[in-house]
Amino acid sequence: MRNKRIIIYGIVPTIVILFLCNLFCGSVSIPAPVVVDILFGKETGQEAWKIIVLQSRLPQAITALLAGAALAVSGLMLQTLFRNPLAGPSILGISDGANLGVAVVMLWTGTGTGINLSTVAAAFIGALAVLSMILYFSTKVRNNILVLIIGMMIGYMASSGISILNSFATSESIRSYVLWGLGSFSNVSYQQIPFYSIVILIGLTGAMLFIKPLNIILLGESYATNLGIRVKRIRIFILLVTGFLTAIVTAFCGPVGFIGLAVPHIARLVLRTSNQQFLLPATLLSGIAIALLCNLLTIIPFGNSLLPLNAVTPLIGAPIILYVILNRKNIHYFH
Repeated sequence: MRNKRIIIYGIVPTIVILFLCNLFCGSVSIPAPVVVDILFGKETGQEAWKIIVLQSRLPQAITALLAGAALAVSGLMLQTLFRNPLAGPSILGISDGANLGVAVVMLWTGTGTGINLSTVAAAFIGALAVLSMILYFSTKVRNNILVLIIGMMIGYMASSGISILNSFATSESIRSYVLWGLGSFSNVSYQQIPFYSIVILIGLTGAMLFIKPLNIILLGESYATNLGIRVKRIRIFILLVTGFLTAIVTAFCGPVGFIGLAVPHIARLVLRTSNQQFLLPATLLSGIAIALLCNLLTIIPFGNSLLPLNAVTPLIGAPIILYVILNRKNIHYFH
């Protein structure tokens, strides 16, 4: 138990280092002493650099920090609920719902040419619409696997709608939609950070309340029911929290892949436990570290160029998933 706490606390310095690297590194070269002066509110005489650090790099680092935590925790809760190591925030079709909402604005109405209030609102509405459908079916179906399959089918339907909209869209609209779909932590502006931070923190606080129910669910639904746990109600609340977190992140950052799917496995492999009391905090912190690392990797490789976020996340996430698949018989995740 003590070793597990040491490991969890050991992630914090890594997060601090990665967060600072996100502030000091960027497509524009800014001397480190100048960045420090800007962060401490000192006058540097370089207004352009001040804007880059405070209104671009800092919001981007905060966005990555919160998005990584939200997606990782959502992935862990869904994998535990469905007892499926390949379940993730996108598996229920919530991300596809957000994609459809943005597609309606960018491809059908043609009013969206980038990330703005209309695209964020559309993504959020689309994600919540899919979540509402999943919540409805979850009250009709008792089997968690069936709920998972229903979510996947809803996701396929949303993807079909996007393909139809693409057929009637202009080339400019398609380009804007494709750029949004590549994912980015730079879409949250300095003015939007307070709202974004508050809603993500509310969702993460709600997730922490499910540590004990998730541990009991791991013992089996029948055992949980005998202990007085209302499994059906807990399932609805978990879907609501994970859907809410996924909707917010997708609305602002686009469909960020692999973080929610892979990070819970990283935490499990390091801690060697399925106890949510340790696993959930470790997953949250690991999600922050991985998201900050991915954001940093979009900047570093080519200096003045920026890579799409979803071109980087598979480089970290895909090998983890392959390892899980190849060693699934030797790894006990849900016991």
